[in-house]
Amino acid sequence: MIDDLLRRLGIRDGHSGACAGTWIDRPAGEPITSINPSTGDPIASVVSASIADYDTAVDRAIDAFHRWRTVPPPHRGEIVRQIGNALRQHKEDLGLLVSLEVGKIRSEGRGEVQEMIDMADFAVGLSRQLYGLTIATERPDHRMFEQWLPLGPVGILTAFNFPVAVWAWNAMIAAVCGNSMIWKPSPQAPLTSIAVQHLVNQVMGQTEYDGVFALAIGGAELGARMADDERLPLVSATGSVAMGKAIAPRIASRLGRSLLELGGNNAIIVTPKANLDLALRAVAFAAVGTAGQRCTTLRRLIIHESIAEGFFDRLASAYRSFPIGNPCDDEAVLVGPLISEAAVKAMLDAVEAAKDQGGEVVCGGRRVDRPGFFVEPTLIRAKAAMPIVQQETFAPILYGMTYTDLDEAIALHNDVAEGLSSAIFTDDLRESERFLSAQGSDCGIANVNIGTSGAEIGGAFGGEKATGGGREAGSDSWKAYMRRQTCTVNFGSTLPLAQGVQFPITPEG
Repeated sequence: MIDDLLRRLGIRDGHSGACAGTWIDRPAGEPITSINPSTGDPIASVVSASIADYDTAVDRAIDAFHRWRTVPPPHRGEIVRQIGNALRQHKEDLGLLVSLEVGKIRSEGRGEVQEMIDMADFAVGLSRQLYGLTIATERPDHRMFEQWLPLGPVGILTAFNFPVAVWAWNAMIAAVCGNSMIWKPSPQAPLTSIAVQHLVNQVMGQTEYDGVFALAIGGAELGARMADDERLPLVSATGSVAMGKAIAPRIASRLGRSLLELGGNNAIIVTPKANLDLALRAVAFAAVGTAGQRCTTLRRLIIHESIAEGFFDRLASAYRSFPIGNPCDDEAVLVGPLISEAAVKAMLDAVEAAKDQGGEVVCGGRRVDRPGFFVEPTLIRAKAAMPIVQQETFAPILYGMTYTDLDEAIALHNDVAEGLSSAIFTDDLRESERFLSAQGSDCGIANVNIGTSGAEIGGAFGGEKATGGGREAGSDSWKAYMRRQTCTVNFGSTLPLAQGVQFPITPEG
């Protein structure tokens, strides 16, 4: 099954992991082995890009940018539309490869590919809506306006948990804005990136703009090179807070731009006026979906003390019923594996720390006795003051806490370093509006009666505080990939100065 899948997607064992529109046939980097987290077995090996390979890819991307930026944006959109169609044609296989390489359940694997398709559709429409402004000017016979121009080659660093969708958030929009791209995927998910790049190459190879989309697979050394590379005016990086703190100063030191999408210690508040059946479904998916490996995963449940006991009992019962297993073998599986042995250890360590700090494990907390990197979804009764609650563990651990009044709940909600996604469950208008007000959630995403994960691409995605402050995907996030230019045109025969400044000059002769 695996060999047939890789063959259908144009991947061969040992194939180059570095390309710049076309494959670099003999990359000089070290081999990287892709591991199936559902079995612990290797899938295939990829030769990574050396620093020299990366530099070649950037040089080609710069050359491609000089040509691509002259293409009218709607024509760029047409090419992106063709990329979206190529993804549509291979949706099932790409979704299966996502499930195989990072362990997502089948519907989530397909959903990630659908997100790339949606982003392509969004970008096609956007290609005709890169609007500037006409600005009122105080000077007669003058016109002042604002326009947006392509920025240059954009570096894109993505994480394993969304191995291709986050690339599409950046790449589809950056492309219609007139930029070229260098993509460094997670070394834990090289095959999905090669498969997507292969499809992109097929489309771009039919145009004269080969090189707009480039791929360079490697580890931390390559990421550091991108951060330091003055040829990249923007680096978009998705990953942990620690990664962001390491990379952001390097980009800033060369006065480059960074777009950071980092961790999230997300919370849901459940009030006595909530629809508890609705809340139960939302909490379960937000906390357990993707085996807890989303930046928007629910980490903290803040529930009113009057309803906590019954809700915890129902949630624990749901946890125990979730089918755990290899998503490639069984469509009914709802909980796949963690990404690696290190991730399993981090989860088990967090459970032990929570118990040492006074937490009570209501259910779960153990490794599943089977091959691969499987753990039980875990619910822990906790106190907000426990140090472990302040930490984001990339695993299906949910810390349940109680509150007495809404002001206390909001204070608990905001009392973490990150500020990505948040939600409240209530049928009370005043409670929901309080949560959405300036005195409410301090996150970049705030929801009412839906969970913390599963954002649509039409809204700008990102968070505040230690989450990094970046915005990707919809709304006006396209502006991050362009440079703003204010223009003034004098169509008169005099030269009035702004603010009434006088500077008389007597012309000679």
